[in-house]
Amino acid sequence: MSKIIEGDTNSYVKFWLVPLGIGLVLLFLYQALSGLIIIGLSIFLALALKPLVKMVDNFFTKIFGKNKKHQTASAVLAYLIVVVVIGGILAIIGPVVVNETTKFIQQAPEMFEKTLGGWEGINNFGKAIGIENLQNEISNALGTLSSSIFGTLGENVIASVGGFADVVMKLMLVLILTLLFLLEGPKLVATFWRSVSDGDENKHRVAESKKVVSKMAGVISTYVSRQITVAAIDGVASGLIVFVLSLFTGIESTLAIPMGMITMIFYMIPMFGQFIGGTLVTLILLFTSPLAAIIFAVIYIIYAQIENNIISPKIQGNALRLPAVTILCAVIIGMYMFGLLGAIIAIPIAGCIRVLIDEYPNIKAARRLD
Repeated sequence: MSKIIEGDTNSYVKFWLVPLGIGLVLLFLYQALSGLIIIGLSIFLALALKPLVKMVDNFFTKIFGKNKKHQTASAVLAYLIVVVVIGGILAIIGPVVVNETTKFIQQAPEMFEKTLGGWEGINNFGKAIGIENLQNEISNALGTLSSSIFGTLGENVIASVGGFADVVMKLMLVLILTLLFLLEGPKLVATFWRSVSDGDENKHRVAESKKVVSKMAGVISTYVSRQITVAAIDGVASGLIVFVLSLFTGIESTLAIPMGMITMIFYMIPMFGQFIGGTLVTLILLFTSPLAAIIFAVIYIIYAQIENNIISPKIQGNALRLPAVTILCAVIIGMYMFGLLGAIIAIPIAGCIRVLIDEYPNIKAARRLD
């Protein structure tokens, strides 16, 4: 027995338009994902710079008195401070890494002779394990490897040039947008809240929403500022270790500052950054002095335990109030979704989600009041 389902045209149109609209929105988000990431990162950086902007603004206020024009000058000056500091760090680290690598390449033949006995020692080892001419086998393997590398070098160079140009363009967009959000962000936020406010009808919801957004912004600012503080302490500690080692291991004392900067920068990567920075410094020291590299690795591991269990908890405190397993899960998800960038911003985003969960009952209560 068949049934006839009757319905008006409006219902039929809505039935098909709703999923079509959702599909178009998802398609738009997918197509605009790179742009949305750039905008989101710029907003994140602008929020992270808020404590520094406030410090600069307080400094201007003490000297010149309260003036709204100081807010613009404070934002610009804070932005320039960060750009100059980051540029200075890269300018110091880059030449040192290149110089130490070049020295290692130049000293490699001598080290090869001293440690392995040259090709004669290699061949003796090969005969001991049943290979008559190990030197020839290694040479053939290296020849095959180099042919494979140079065979695809042209394609890789072209792809790298295109990728580098794309990265530079995105970086410039992030820098420009970050400055604009610092300058225009407060006005945009104030305009938004005025536009969504509708007299007394939704004042409780607007007030609660403003409080939640303010808390989320505070989570990002607090986390980044305290993470930078701990990273700076880590950089000073590793720099001091390298300086002390330079007094009796033969490495140059000028390596102390660049090595400290390397660990400071990599510490900004949650969970794994400290290990990456310490490993990189150890490898660079290994080029000059294996003894210094081993001693640094041992001392840095001991210091890392002190920092992770005493220093970092004291400074970070309970700013985010997130369990360790939640932090690790957030970092893993962020890393697999957006790579290194996702790992860096995953923890403050998890903190913002925690704020939403904590404030959800208050949001529901505000809706009932309106």
